[in-house]
Amino acid sequence: MKNILITGKNSYVGKSLEKWLGNYFDKYSINTVSLRDDFWKGKDFSGYDVVFHVAGIAHVSSDPQMEDLYYRVNRDLTIETAKKAKAEGVKQFIFMSSIIVYGDSTSNKRIIDKRTVPTPSNFYGNSKLQAEEGIKPLESDIFKVVIVRPPMIYGKGSKGNYSRLATLAKKTIVFPDIDNERSMLHIDNLCEFIKVMIDEEKTGLFFPQNAEYVKTSELVKTISQVHDQNIWMTRLFNPMIKLMFGVGVVNKIFGNLIYEKSMSNYDRVNYQIRSFRESIELTELESGK
Repeated sequence: MKNILITGKNSYVGKSLEKWLGNYFDKYSINTVSLRDDFWKGKDFSGYDVVFHVAGIAHVSSDPQMEDLYYRVNRDLTIETAKKAKAEGVKQFIFMSSIIVYGDSTSNKRIIDKRTVPTPSNFYGNSKLQAEEGIKPLESDIFKVVIVRPPMIYGKGSKGNYSRLATLAKKTIVFPDIDNERSMLHIDNLCEFIKVMIDEEKTGLFFPQNAEYVKTSELVKTISQVHDQNIWMTRLFNPMIKLMFGVGVVNKIFGNLIYEKSMSNYDRVNYQIRSFRESIELTELESGK
């Protein structure tokens, strides 16, 4: 039986992992804690084998007034939590970072490999990268540090870009057919990945993703199809859209950002349990998933 503490009790990923591991009630004992106030500092971590740290600000903001808050929450709070975990005998600390440490998506095909140097383009990405750099030195033989840099996470109840595209897919009858590629990660694949990290007591830097790359127009088309709707894909708007690259929302929807596939394959680690089509069906149709 492994005792696991999830920070960020109300986060989408935290709640999803709690539910996922709850299916194995004989293997894991799970508790959650909010870090929104200082009460967590008095909590005893000594009874936990693993701290899964997902507490943080998850959305990207360009408001300069938010910058200090991002660094306090995403960087300083992460480092403080990791130091407390190590001091109180926790064996493994798992930190949810992000692909955003490599910067924004681009109009041209962009493949991230193990030689790619992180180049954050905003303080959200930089706060995540600085958190990574702050916890790496804490690693030791008795304190394993796992850093996970997932691409866009989606699933039933998720927010952000996926939910906006899904809403659009169910309302529009026409959508631009832009050739792009994105790495994505369904929440079940992520939860299974974290389960493996815990089971095998891993340490290091990891890049989980779905087995398939995703083209935005195919994503929108598939969402439409699972709702028995028809949508027309057209290249008519492509020249105008390409001129608009550099605008944040255009980059997010039609940009390219992928991990080289071998980065996400690990010996004896089978976590890609949902295919792309199945993941969309689970996200769009299955209540309670």
